[in-house]
Amino acid sequence: MIRSFFVSILLLLLCTLAATGQQKTSLSELLERTKTNAPRLVTDSAAIGIKSAQLEAIKYNWLPSLKLNYQADIGTNNNLPGGYFSYGIVPSNSRVRADGNSSSVFTDLGIASLDWEIYNFGMFKAEQRVAASDLEAEKLNFANSQYNIQYNVVNDYLQLLRLNDLIQIQYQNILRNIEIRRTIRSLAIAGIKAGVDTSIAEAELSKSRLIYLELNNQFKQVQLLLSYNSGIDSSAIQPDTLLENRLINTYADDGTFPPDTVAHPAITLYRSLYQNSLDRENLVKKSYLPKISLQAAAWGRGSSVSAADEFRSLGKGIGFERGNYLVGVGITYNILDYKHTRLQLKTQMAATQYAQKKLEEQGALISSALSQADVELSTANDRLREIPQQLNAARAAYRQKLALYRNGLTNIIELNTALSVLYRAETDYTNAKFLFCKALFQKAITGNQLTLLLNSLK
Repeated sequence: MIRSFFVSILLLLLCTLAATGQQKTSLSELLERTKTNAPRLVTDSAAIGIKSAQLEAIKYNWLPSLKLNYQADIGTNNNLPGGYFSYGIVPSNSRVRADGNSSSVFTDLGIASLDWEIYNFGMFKAEQRVAASDLEAEKLNFANSQYNIQYNVVNDYLQLLRLNDLIQIQYQNILRNIEIRRTIRSLAIAGIKAGVDTSIAEAELSKSRLIYLELNNQFKQVQLLLSYNSGIDSSAIQPDTLLENRLINTYADDGTFPPDTVAHPAITLYRSLYQNSLDRENLVKKSYLPKISLQAAAWGRGSSVSAADEFRSLGKGIGFERGNYLVGVGITYNILDYKHTRLQLKTQMAATQYAQKKLEEQGALISSALSQADVELSTANDRLREIPQQLNAARAAYRQKLALYRNGLTNIIELNTALSVLYRAETDYTNAKFLFCKALFQKAITGNQLTLLLNSLK
């Protein structure tokens, strides 16, 4: 019995010393590592590269189209007058003769053509503004994702602290059950207590050990979540157990800090989406305006048929005999596209109105969340002030019941009830600390003051 008691104590002490001996991982370190290592953020950052490449490509939409073409052909030169639609499949053969002629003709043709849209009443700049606002919206979406994932990391870290405290409480509970079992065995050997009390004590001790194992399992699961987001090995993530006390000592009576909702990542994201929709409206308007183009072409021509309509040897068709050029300025205006453009504009204006409503909705959500955080923080403060009375009373009751039991003045049921009340008071205190810290961080994150809160603890 004595050996079993000391083995249990030794194992629990080794587990505790192993946990306390490891280097603590600060919340600030976890958040910094998450910004660069979280898989979701790595994926979102790739989307920024896509938008950046699209903006770079659109910057060069103004470049002209310069095409070079050369061809050598052999066939007949036998045609009649009259127009037709070629549908892109009838070759050009413009010479008309009085008599049919099926002799083969060899020709070559070289063309250099330029088509340059030199002015379109600001459409190029409108396209660039849309691409730039696309990129800005993607960057702000990434920043908002970074900010949102911080809430998950903070919540998981606080859960890790809570589970660490519960593990320590359960460790103390196991020690108390071991002490009770030892006392019962001594009293049973002396004939003061019945042997059934030993069985009850063994059951309570086994139950405490099972809860201890379950809490350790939950602790490791949260470590894995933090490891997934931060890239730190899960076994190396140990919470800073002094964080809760520093937060309570600093903000228990004054948990107020001014929110910065104007620069909140969610607000700036929806504001950029609204601006992006406005830029798209402007692009639709610009697309209906005329387009002025510079067009130019130069070409050379050779043929085995001479200017006097003599069919020469096919070799004469190699090499240019005549050259021409053509330069002009053209204007293109699709008048009948007005209705289509107006429908596009109406659709985009509806999208702009939707973006504006989403911006207003986000502002209302943040305002409501701040009010809820204030209520939670106030309740958490009241809870922290009340819990110590419960805890002190439960400790006193347990000590009294244990002393009475040792003297044979009470039974095992009443002693276990006192032990359960103490255990519940200790867990209530741990949960009260957790809920206070959670409400405090909720207010800081909602009010865009997480950095301010973390800096105040350094």
